[in-house]
Amino acid sequence: MDLVAQRPLVIFSKTNCCMSDSIKILFYGFGANPAIYELDELQNGQQLERELVALGQWPIVPAVFIGGKIVGGPNEIMSLHVKGELVKMLKKNRIIYL
Repeated sequence: MDLVAQRPLVIFSKTNCCMSDSIKILFYGFGANPAIYELDELQNGQQLERELVALGQWPIVPAVFIGGKIVGGPNEIMSLHVKGELVKMLKKNRIIYL
């Protein structure tokens, strides 16, 4: 997925998904500036959804990529956050400088 390689933090989302909103707010709270792709607003959104499913992403959104690698959805992101690992990942990939 070329879109993932373009930025260190990428979130695939849908405009009507409250979990996507929560994950975006979490990253904004760290001062991160993610690339956000709203699948329901993109012409190729359905194709991107199929690619995410092929990667094993379920539920499809939100899907978070850090440093070009899929990290997962809301459960994985919140688990990393609670363990204190999410900030470390963001610092390691030069997404935030806390």
